[in-house]
Amino acid sequence: MERVKMAEAESLETAAEHERILREIESTDTACIGPTLRSVYDGEEHGRFMEKLETRIRNHDREIEKMCNFHYQGFVDSITELLKVRGEAQKLKNQVTDTNRKLQHEGKELVIAMEELKQCRLQQRNISATVDKLMLCLPVLEMYSKLRDQMKTKRHYPALKTLEHLEHTYLPQVSHYRFCKVMVDNIPKLREEIKDVSMSDLKDFLESIRKHSDKIGETAMKQAQQQRNLDNIILQQPRIGSKRKSKKEAYTIFDTEIESTSPKSEQDSGILDVEDEEDDEEVPGAQDLVDFSPVYRCLHIYSVLGARETFENYYRKQRRKQARLVLQPPSNMHETLDGYRKYFNQIVGFFVVEDHILHTTQGLVNRAYIDELWEMALSKTIAALRTHSSYCSDPNLVLDLKNLIVLFADTLQVYGFPVNQLFDMLLEIRDQYSETLLKKWSGIFRNILDSDNYSPIPVTSEEMYKKVIGQFPFQDAELEKQPFPKKFPFSEFVPKVYNQIKEFIYACLKFSEDLHLSSTEVDDMIRKSTNLLLTRTLSNSLQNVIKRKNIGLTELVQIIINTTHLEKSCKYLEEFITNITNVLPETVHTTKLYGTTTFKDARHAAEEEIYTNLNQKIDQFLQLADYDWMTGDLGSKASDYLVDLIAFLRSTFAVFTHLPVHTFSTCGVVIFVIGLYCKYLIEGIFFIFVYSEVPLLPKYYTVTSQCRFS
Repeated sequence: MERVKMAEAESLETAAEHERILREIESTDTACIGPTLRSVYDGEEHGRFMEKLETRIRNHDREIEKMCNFHYQGFVDSITELLKVRGEAQKLKNQVTDTNRKLQHEGKELVIAMEELKQCRLQQRNISATVDKLMLCLPVLEMYSKLRDQMKTKRHYPALKTLEHLEHTYLPQVSHYRFCKVMVDNIPKLREEIKDVSMSDLKDFLESIRKHSDKIGETAMKQAQQQRNLDNIILQQPRIGSKRKSKKEAYTIFDTEIESTSPKSEQDSGILDVEDEEDDEEVPGAQDLVDFSPVYRCLHIYSVLGARETFENYYRKQRRKQARLVLQPPSNMHETLDGYRKYFNQIVGFFVVEDHILHTTQGLVNRAYIDELWEMALSKTIAALRTHSSYCSDPNLVLDLKNLIVLFADTLQVYGFPVNQLFDMLLEIRDQYSETLLKKWSGIFRNILDSDNYSPIPVTSEEMYKKVIGQFPFQDAELEKQPFPKKFPFSEFVPKVYNQIKEFIYACLKFSEDLHLSSTEVDDMIRKSTNLLLTRTLSNSLQNVIKRKNIGLTELVQIIINTTHLEKSCKYLEEFITNITNVLPETVHTTKLYGTTTFKDARHAAEEEIYTNLNQKIDQFLQLADYDWMTGDLGSKASDYLVDLIAFLRSTFAVFTHLPVHTFSTCGVVIFVIGLYCKYLIEGIFFIFVYSEVPLLPKYYTVTSQCRFS
């Protein structure tokens, strides 16, 4: 039973499945029936399914047949009506054909006109399209024509801008035209042409500024000179009316003092003379002298073309080469100041241009690049100045060179370049300047001492007296009371030497100006240089005169008198230095003048020379005397030998009467001469008593009476 039930159940399921498949076949499109049929053949009941399908087909055929039978009469009626309409349709066709023929005949001209209108409309449309295309192409052609004109007029940066607009704005709109393709192919060539031409302009610019660096630097240094003069005027205005004299007033007083006695010094031919000529003229700047537009154009062009780095490297490389050429001094630069001036002008011009480029371009040069160039320039410049300045033997040229270096440093300092090393080098040149001054003053002192007559200065009027007093600080109440004519105790070389010492101090002070030194440093420099002048130059000159072979006793005595008065004048030299430096002598670390020692040493040397000359002279008397020691004549007249000796000593004492007796060293000379005189007198008497008899005693009295008289 269970098997039967199971078989029935399976049969029901199969029947239900077949029914579902049939419904699916009926409702599904024929193209999609494949999967349904596959499910039938996948099972084992396809035979029963075929039976089921045949049964369903038969049922549908019966339904179709029923429906056809139901609608057959209506179909027959429709056919009958359609046959009736056929005749009417033929008539209508004939009428339409006839009407069409008439219409074709009547509308033939209209068709022709319509064809003509059609052609006109087509032409009009073509013309309109052509105009539109031409309007689209005309801006391209105009831009290209504008580009060529800009290229011809060498307006390369606008040409590059035009090329950019042409390439990115206009050509894409008409890119399908053949002439546009030609333009597109020419664009790289045009860019290269613009690039090459702009580079050529840059090369011309670099060559131009290399040639005109001298003029640019000269202009910049004139501007710095004018600014410095203006600053000095502003600084000096508050000092008007102050109690202490300014340096300039001290110079004026000094020039007045030495005007009539000191030899005419060379005129300063340095930088400071230039400003007087063009004080009121407006000096143009670097941008007024140089057209920087080629640099800007070339920089913009290379930036637009994406080659800015290449341009920067090329520019810096070329400028480094030019810097090395500028920094190479000419071999004869040391001969004239113009050689130094041209050298400095070129350096200043180079860095003024670079500073302008630094501040007017975005990164073409940077501060690190400028600093590197300046370090190289500073080292080479200092080395060149050390080498060439060592050849300078003229102190005026060294002073002018110093002024030029200061102006050079001040000019570059305005543009932000560090110049401390230049001022340090000027301190080295200061020592060389002092040496050249010492050499010059050695010749001056030698000329003064050689041309002096070594006799007191006579004055015959009050005017002459005041003139000498104005040249040399001398005070003597007794001399003032004496009537004219009268004489100063010293000779002419005293005021001349005194004024030359002051002129030397003034020359040292001129070098210290604008070196940014403190008053103490200036005072110390002047005192040290003056000490060298006194202890070395003047001392050597005095020693050479004293040791001269043909110098007489009168000259030596006058030298003693002169050095005594010069020694007293040292305190006035101290006051002179204090007035021009504003540094009091009581200040700590202030160097003292060694003039007292110098003049004392010279005086001692003169005294020693007097001693030597007298000793030699008396020895000559003894050696040349022809005295008859064995004579028997008892005359009352003294021997010729003693008479000549006494005459010589009398004339010697006459010379010593000019010496100031209150001087210790002078008294020593007088005492020495008296002792020497007595020595030889005693020797003479000794010989008389040894070789003569007692009756010669009256001769002794005669000689001693003459000695007592002397």
